[in-house]
Amino acid sequence: MNDDRVKLHSSNEGKLLVSLQGDWLLETGRPEPQSVCDKITADKCHIISFDTNQLENWDSCILTYLLAIKDYTQTLGITFDPNGLPDGIRELVDLARAVPPHKQDKEKEDRGSLLVRIGDDTLALFKSAHQLFAFVGEASFPLARFILRKSKFRASDLGLFLQETGAYAVPIVSLISFLVGVILAFVGIMQLELFGAQVYVADLVGIAMVRVMGAVMTGIIMAGRTGAAFAAQIGTMQVNEEIDALQTLAISPVEFLVLPRLISLILMMPLLTLFADLMGIVGGAVIASGFYDVNAIVYFNRVIEAVGLNDLFVGLFMGFVFGILIALCGCLRGLQCGRDASAVGDATTSAVVTSIVAIIIATALIIIMCAALGI
Repeated sequence: MNDDRVKLHSSNEGKLLVSLQGDWLLETGRPEPQSVCDKITADKCHIISFDTNQLENWDSCILTYLLAIKDYTQTLGITFDPNGLPDGIRELVDLARAVPPHKQDKEKEDRGSLLVRIGDDTLALFKSAHQLFAFVGEASFPLARFILRKSKFRASDLGLFLQETGAYAVPIVSLISFLVGVILAFVGIMQLELFGAQVYVADLVGIAMVRVMGAVMTGIIMAGRTGAAFAAQIGTMQVNEEIDALQTLAISPVEFLVLPRLISLILMMPLLTLFADLMGIVGGAVIASGFYDVNAIVYFNRVIEAVGLNDLFVGLFMGFVFGILIALCGCLRGLQCGRDASAVGDATTSAVVTSIVAIIIATALIIIMCAALGI
């Protein structure tokens, strides 16, 4: 490298003046900053300044040179005076060090004792529940406008979400529900066989799937599949400032983004729950008739006799409630997303966890309510 472009002048006062001359371009290369670093150490300088009166053409080549020198001076606590640099170079140097480097290993935050952590987590749970209930109220008004045919969102969006939450979810719901029916039949028939009552496995599988398990498993599947997708979609829009753009145009994000997603899950969840019930019963029939010689006709007749309309309506009502919870949790976490890429992942994770917790709590409350009403 040609060092004629760098002239070093040190004074008895501990000041080092670096004169930069000529062209500093990538194609011509740059001198090594080590010569400046060695001069600083040798002369025990405590201030470094620059003279660029003879500097001609430059690009990012000079920026990397200056940043290397600045990093070295910061490690030694030496003053880096950029006033002698051109305005453009000085602004680029400041901008390059404006954002601190990302720390890969985050230190664990000291949250205090076990009781303090329990208290913090409890407060966070109540805060999250309050936000969810507030969001329910916020989404109720656009839903009422939709019922009155006054809502404002694109009909094509609703059709797309109906397809994504309905037809596209059928394969995974079918597989999981079938396997749940298989598991219930295996567990139940092994015990019933001790009493010679294998045929009553139809009652067990039918009532369990139709009343609770079909809706719960469908809800958990949709929480991981659709709720997470809603959070990621809206969270990405938040990062890209598209939510801010909608608000600037006086368009409600809840009505434009949340409402079509909410309606699609309200309509599709009961249908998916009904399909999950059927696949679970079929899975039980495969085990009962294929491994334990229970006649398939007898099995389905027992299911028809055991499962009543009350069981069916309870399961469909659960699916309806779960659809509302999944849509609200996913959209809420998406709207609460931060402004960086990692926040989208956090919002997605939070949406799944919140949805599953809400599903479990709602299931317990509905079961208790049905028991109290004798349903």
